[in-house]
Amino acid sequence: MGMGWKVLSDVKPYLAMVLLQVGFAGMYIIAVASLKAGMSHFVLVVYRNLVATAVMAPFALYFERGRRPKMTTTIFLKIMGLAILEPVIDQNLYFLGAKLTSAGFATALLNTLPAVTFVLALILRMEKVRLRSLHSQAKIAGTVLTVTGAVLMILYHGPAMHFPWTKGQHHATAGGQGAVGSAAAARDWLKGTMMLIGSCMVWSCFFILQSSTLRSYPAELSVTALICGMGSLMSGAVALVAERANTQAWVIGFDNRLLTVVYAGIVCSGVAYYLQGVVSRQRGPVFVTAFNPLCMIITAVMGSIILKEEITLGSVTGAVIIVVGLYFLIWGKIKDDISQVSDVSVKVASELPLTSVTNGHGKQHEPGNGKGHHVLDVETRAEKHG
Repeated sequence: MGMGWKVLSDVKPYLAMVLLQVGFAGMYIIAVASLKAGMSHFVLVVYRNLVATAVMAPFALYFERGRRPKMTTTIFLKIMGLAILEPVIDQNLYFLGAKLTSAGFATALLNTLPAVTFVLALILRMEKVRLRSLHSQAKIAGTVLTVTGAVLMILYHGPAMHFPWTKGQHHATAGGQGAVGSAAAARDWLKGTMMLIGSCMVWSCFFILQSSTLRSYPAELSVTALICGMGSLMSGAVALVAERANTQAWVIGFDNRLLTVVYAGIVCSGVAYYLQGVVSRQRGPVFVTAFNPLCMIITAVMGSIILKEEITLGSVTGAVIIVVGLYFLIWGKIKDDISQVSDVSVKVASELPLTSVTNGHGKQHEPGNGKGHHVLDVETRAEKHG
């Protein structure tokens, strides 16, 4: 029974991340569909975070009412920083970038996230690199491959790929990917790509700051509710300015836009922030970002079926290189973690006290088993006779 619980405990972070990627894939498809139908990405961000706040706040108030740490100015500023990074900056950059390109391209480019997170963690000294270590070399090689794949996806499109489920379909030229001759479409595609790259960098900063915040304030539900609440207010202010001439942008009916808001708010803001926070605190931010390729595959297939998006040779080739680099990076990270645990164990063992401890009666002994007690007792008597 004990072994079964241990296996379940080990599997839970992996299962949570897999289910989360499936959830993200669904959101990317319906969000891009709504955005291309005319929905404002500013308004989508506001409503998404309002829904997430309404869903997560009651859970935070109930389940963490007795164990919520004291809020300090430093922690409050960190949470405010998280709200600015993710709901306000990252979500707006991502949604606009995906609207100008395609859902499949956007999720493929997001696979650079682990490499960006690793580089930022390295700069902030949260990660260590030893150039003679095979594990560190794998992490460096993975980062280089990931960036190479991303550059290939951006610079080379190539012919459209055909799959069994796309036979007989007329593909949309998402964001101009198939309309090379159109200067406006090419500009939109480049602009969208730059926004997606910016989104990756901001999201990496969010993961690192989230990991740091939860170490000093280990209340995942409360942090999630606060991020979404503050994000709603700040993104609301941005949206009011951006959409001041278009009040109709705030109106949504019982259609795909409402589904997008509710789905994105519950699954991809509320539940996602909570699960990412828990797993990031347990396994680190690099582990959290390691499951993006699954989301890319699901989104590419669903996007080609539902949104009639083209999948080009450049996108597929670049995505494969990114995934290979990603798993080099993950392998190096996992091996480094194992190595660090071993080093800590050896260090602790070498630092165990070799001197005896005096009890209340003046007799010396070492806490532990009886064998250690007898050895020390013999040594003590020998010293007395000497």
